[in-house]
Amino acid sequence: MQKLRNIPVWVYELALVAVTVVWGGSFVVLKGALDSMTPGWLLTLRFLLAAVGLWLPFAGRVASSLDAAHLRAGLLIGLPEGLAFLVQNVGLVDTTPGRNAFLTGTYCVMVPFIAWVATGRRPSAREAACALLCLAGIGFVSLRGDLSLALSRGDALTLVSAVFFALNILCVSWFGKDVDLPTVTVVELATMAVVCLTWALAAEPLPVLAGLAPGFWGQLAYVVVGSTLLAMLLQNVAQSHVPAHRAALLLSLESVFATVFSLAFYGERLTVPVAVGFALILVAVTLSQLRAPEAEEVVA
Repeated sequence: MQKLRNIPVWVYELALVAVTVVWGGSFVVLKGALDSMTPGWLLTLRFLLAAVGLWLPFAGRVASSLDAAHLRAGLLIGLPEGLAFLVQNVGLVDTTPGRNAFLTGTYCVMVPFIAWVATGRRPSAREAACALLCLAGIGFVSLRGDLSLALSRGDALTLVSAVFFALNILCVSWFGKDVDLPTVTVVELATMAVVCLTWALAAEPLPVLAGLAPGFWGQLAYVVVGSTLLAMLLQNVAQSHVPAHRAALLLSLESVFATVFSLAFYGERLTVPVAVGFALILVAVTLSQLRAPEAEEVVA
């Protein structure tokens, strides 16, 4: 998609913040939806319906733009993101929305280390210090009431999903430029649906539609239309104009909004150690993404 040169960067940054508000609400909505349907089938429906919903208004554009370059970009962006959402939602079954969101947010600290492996750019001393600070935050989040350490299965899976989200952030930065973004997003969503369908067929029973809760279809509509179709398209458009590290910082606000929604609507309670852990993770994520302008130009 050709860049809209007259739109200032801060507009795209504000769009990324809007995406995090929608995504923050989706943690509580998904937690409710997972009471009615297993993660693999729920995500398959989510991404398949979103892919069709995006393809319909852009069918002619997708048909004219779809080539090897767009297929490659969509597959490389969609594969890690599909795995990220799948592992994250399997983990959400066994943890709270707030913990799931904050542990997912650690992907921001992981980005420079994965970029180091891929590009050879060594993380700075500050990035290493932020990683240690983030690990300390995870330690506080894992404290039990008797001060012993324990991460639940859901917490551990959420950390694994953060690795895949970090990969996705970098893939969008590397492969999401100079392409038609609606076309790439359709391929991305279709790829994510295939990833989740593969898991669902292999590891989960078929869903029983008659047993779905009355509010399930409304929950599905929120995650399909709001937090998937519109939010992901807006993310891809905005992130193509914002440096990867600054985008990661803005997207980390998702965990803050998720915790606010979880406290307000899910009834999640914060203990002092967990609150300290959340604060340490947020500080680590924020400090790890604050960069000098020249550094931002290098990673853009």
